[in-house]
Amino acid sequence: MTATNGKRKIRYAVVGLGWFAQEAALPSFAHAENSELVALVSDDPTKNEELSKKYGIEHTYSYEEYEDCLASGEVDAVYIALPNHLHCDYTIRAANQAIHVLCEKPMAVTEQECEAMIKAANDNNVKLMIAYRLHLEEANLQAVEIVRSKQIGEARIFNSVFTQQVEEGNIRLRDVTGGGTLYDIGIYCINAARYLFQDEPIEVFAVAANKGEQRFSEVEEMTSVILRFPNERLATFTCSFGAANVSTYQIVGNQGDLQVKPAYAWQGELKHYLTINGETQERTFEDHDQLAAEFIYFSDCILEDKDPEPSGTEGLIDVSIIQALYQSIETHQPVQIQTRDACGGKLRHQRPTSAQTIERPPVDDKPDLIHAAAPSGQS
Repeated sequence: MTATNGKRKIRYAVVGLGWFAQEAALPSFAHAENSELVALVSDDPTKNEELSKKYGIEHTYSYEEYEDCLASGEVDAVYIALPNHLHCDYTIRAANQAIHVLCEKPMAVTEQECEAMIKAANDNNVKLMIAYRLHLEEANLQAVEIVRSKQIGEARIFNSVFTQQVEEGNIRLRDVTGGGTLYDIGIYCINAARYLFQDEPIEVFAVAANKGEQRFSEVEEMTSVILRFPNERLATFTCSFGAANVSTYQIVGNQGDLQVKPAYAWQGELKHYLTINGETQERTFEDHDQLAAEFIYFSDCILEDKDPEPSGTEGLIDVSIIQALYQSIETHQPVQIQTRDACGGKLRHQRPTSAQTIERPPVDDKPDLIHAAAPSGQS
C-alpha cells in the first residue's frame, strides 16, 4: 500500500485492457482517492505501451507474466476485466498470492468455478468482490428504498428490457469465452429483480430466439425470461444483442409503480418515473463516475477489513440462475432452483441499501481507445 497525506491507498493492477477497461475503468482512478493504478496486464504490447504512458504507469506485464505481477510486491489488488471464461483462473491465482480481487461480472461461467473462487479467497484471507456497480449507484439504490418503504404498496411485478446491437466478431458473441445475452446483459436484469424484490427466485423459465444471422451462430440473438419469486411474485425480462439500445425496468406494486430509464447505464443521467394513485413524479439522477465508486468501496473494504456486499455469493447466485435458464431453454421446461442454499446452506446476509451510495464526478473526456471498440463496433 502507498500512503498519501497520511492515508493509505490500495494499489491496483488492471488485468485485461478491452473496451470497458479503457473507456470506463482506467480513467476512473483519478476520482478514486483511496486507490492507485500501478500496473497493467495485457498481451497487447501496444496497449501496454500507450496506456502506461497516458496514465503514468511504470509496470506492465503480459498474461504470461501475471504471476510476476502478483508476486512483485507492487500491487495489493487486481481488477479483472478479462473474458468471462478466464475470471476463475485469474481470480484463484491472485488469491493464492494473497492479492485482493475485484472481478467483473458475470463472476464466472459455472457454479463450480464460482465456488472455487470463493474458496480460494477464503483460504487465503483475501477480499473478493464482484463488480456490481449499480449496488453503489444512487438511482438504483433509491429504487430499492422506494420498494422497501412500500411507496408503491406490495411489489408484485418486475419487468425489464435490455437490448443493444453487438457487431459480428465481438467476444460477446463467442460461446467458448462465455458469451451470450444472459451472461453479458441479462445478468443486470436478474440482479435488479433480486435486489428490488429482496429475495431469490425459486423457479425459472426461458426461451431464446435467433433469426439466423451469421453473427449469432454461436450464441442466442435474444432471450425472454420469467422468474418466479416467493409469495407469488413474477419477474420478466427480454435481453438482445440484435436490437436498438434500450435499458429500462419497471417494478409494479398494488398501489403504484416505478420505472427507471435508462436503468443499467454506466454513464449519463438516470431517471425515475414514480406513479402513485395515477400521479407521476419524475426525478433525474446526475451522471457520476460509477467505476470510481467501485474502486473506492472495494479499497475501503480492504483498508477497514470489511466484507464487500457484492460478494462472491452474490456472483454465484446470479450464475446459478443463468445456468438454470440455459437448462430451461434446452429442455423447454421450467426449472426449479434453490439459490437460497448457495454457499453451504448459508443464506445471504447482505443486500444493497442506499447507505452504499458513492458519488464522484463523471469522467470528463472520452478516452481514445487502443485496439478496442465498443460492442456496437464504434471505437
